[in-house]
Amino acid sequence: MAELWQQLENEKVVGLVKRLYSSEINFHIYATFKYPESFFGIAFNFSNNIKIDISNFDNLRDLKVLLLDDTSYVNTKLLIVELLHSTSKDVFAVLCENLILSVIQLDSEQKFIRAVINQLNKWKTLFDKSASDALSNEQQQGLYGELVFLHKCLMQQDVNSLKVLNTWVGVDSALRDFQYSTWAVEVKTTATNNPQKVAINGERQLDETLLDNLFLFHCSVEVFNGNGETLNQKIEKIRLLLESNIVALNVFNLKLFEVGYFDSHANKYEKRCYKVRSENYYRITDDFPRIKENELRSGVSGVRYDIILAMCDEYLITENQLLNTIQNL
Repeated sequence: MAELWQQLENEKVVGLVKRLYSSEINFHIYATFKYPESFFGIAFNFSNNIKIDISNFDNLRDLKVLLLDDTSYVNTKLLIVELLHSTSKDVFAVLCENLILSVIQLDSEQKFIRAVINQLNKWKTLFDKSASDALSNEQQQGLYGELVFLHKCLMQQDVNSLKVLNTWVGVDSALRDFQYSTWAVEVKTTATNNPQKVAINGERQLDETLLDNLFLFHCSVEVFNGNGETLNQKIEKIRLLLESNIVALNVFNLKLFEVGYFDSHANKYEKRCYKVRSENYYRITDDFPRIKENELRSGVSGVRYDIILAMCDEYLITENQLLNTIQNL
């Protein structure tokens, strides 16, 4: 998509112009560019018989959604999404690519355009995030710990990078940070005076009742000003690892957007650095100290509690034991 936008921008044709994304796709999807306003966009062709309501997208901060007749075909319209601020172009390009990948396999025009509308509703939230403040120190630290574990998984021999990325579900506010089929991994990152205490959010987070294997990865870090690895550097390492797989790279970037990390905020993360002090892996089973859902009295929910990991040594496993358990993706 970015290459098509560049071509259209270089041509400097006044007005709104469009170029077909691919002739191999069943649906007509276009890159669009409006000159001289410099609005980059994406457009979707669909039949006049399909009725859609775009009033939900009025007055968006960074996007403009509009419907126009498509003069290239009889009885068709274009659903156009324009980016109003080019500073978010990279974010928008990744979103467009992932949207296209998610709809090209659909088998009807009705499903296609409905899927586009559903995706636009998610974009509203993402662009609101991009305009908000950067991640807090606590959020940065939590993300760094999850990326440490993600990096380990991606470094495994003969790994399917896309499948690994799809196990990273914490960005979707899932119960645990990584989950696939019958296993899950919860990541806890600490940088306090008591690095052996971790906070558990809810009675189900460490409840393995519906899983064959549930693990806890504890990453203890030291935080320094300008000495160590920044959040930006960890992200760049993973991007370099994925650069030969454009689909996986796009998925990774999209997940970063969803968690609230935007490249436009990168300068705010340049001084805060991390050094990993220790890494420990625990298998959650038997009498591991935690609260399970079926142990609560009726009417009790939303439990928050701390675990002292120094009391959990008998449940320690090696990194290889954990990775060998989850590697069959």
